Amino acid sequence: MEIKGFVQNFADQFDETEAAVFTPELAFRDLEEWSSFLALAIMAMIKSEYDVAISADEMRNANTIQELFDTVQSHLQ
Repeated sequence: MEIKGFVQNFADQFDETEAAVFTPELAFRDLEEWSSFLALAIMAMIKSEYDVAISADEMRNANTIQELFDTVQSHLQ
């Protein structure tokens, strides 16, 4: 799993935010479009793309896409 693909999959969950905004360092909760619905969509994407079920606490504790990526990576090891 590579961060570039993860960022792309993450960005694909958003309808209104430009793809260029998404980087590993992005604090995604600061996005105007961010919502609890998107959090659930991202958790579902992680389950379908990476076969990893992250908890709501793990989702809440991630502040950047990189931190979320690292969480998913930790489940794969």
